Formats: sequence, structure tokens, C-alpha cells
Amino acid sequence: MKRRWNISIWIGFLLILTAFVTYVTVFIRFPITRDFPWATLLIFGAGLALILRGLMRASRAPQLYRGRIAGPILMALGAALFLLFGYGIFYAARQLPASARAPQVGQKAPDFTLPDQDGVPVSLSKLLASGETGAARINGALLIFYRGYW
Repeated sequence: MKRRWNISIWIGFLLILTAFVTYVTVFIRFPITRDFPWATLLIFGAGLALILRGLMRASRAPQLYRGRIAGPILMALGAALFLLFGYGIFYAARQLPASARAPQVGQKAPDFTLPDQDGVPVSLSKLLASGETGAARINGALLIFYRGYW
């Protein structure tokens, strides 16, 4: 009897590689999949489940299915990629140090110049000194920082 390829092991490993690559190339662009990588975790889970299915198939019927040697190797590589991904996303990315030069609450903001909605440069010091109309002095400015993608 000719032995068949255990396709579950190989498709599962390809899914794991796909999950590892698509988070960086596709899912990081969208906040719903960047903030908590649920789609990537589902793809990892499906890949690991397929490899496990292939391992069980190869151990139950070794005379029929291949994969008793490649299966554990690919399972170990897949688990290592999953652990590396989890470490990078859930631990290492959240260990960013606090900025020593960031302004504290109540501290005066440094002077800066930025373009307004019409493209005209506006500096903070001139805005606070003269006011928008020139008639009244402005006592403060509200700075809003948007979390961006860079």
C-alpha cells in the first residue's frame, strides 16, 4: 500500500507562516486588528489545529500517512513562531520606556510652528501673545494629540 502525503501538516504550517506575515503586512493597518490581533490569533489557532490533526493521523495510521518525522518538527516551528509573535505583541511592544523629555501635566508646552487648515504657519507663542483677532489676549491653547500610524 502506497503511503499518502499528510496534507494537514503542510497546510497548517503554511497557515502559521501566513499568520506571522499577514499581521505585519495587512492587519497592522487597521485599528480593530492592530490593537488586539484577534484575526492573527485565529489563523495561528487554525494552523496549529491542522498540524495537530495531521500528527494524530500520522500516529494512528503510520502505514497509510506520512508525517511522523516532519509533523513534530513543523509543530515545534509553528509553536515557536506563535510564541515569538505573542512575546512581541503582548510583552515587548508594551515595554516602551517613558519619554524623559515629554511635558508633564501643567507644564508649559515648548514653542512650535505648525500649519493650520489653510496651510498658513501658526506658532504657539504668536497665538498666545496676540489672540486670533488681535483684540483680546488668549490665555491658553488646547493641544490634541492623535494616536497615529507610523
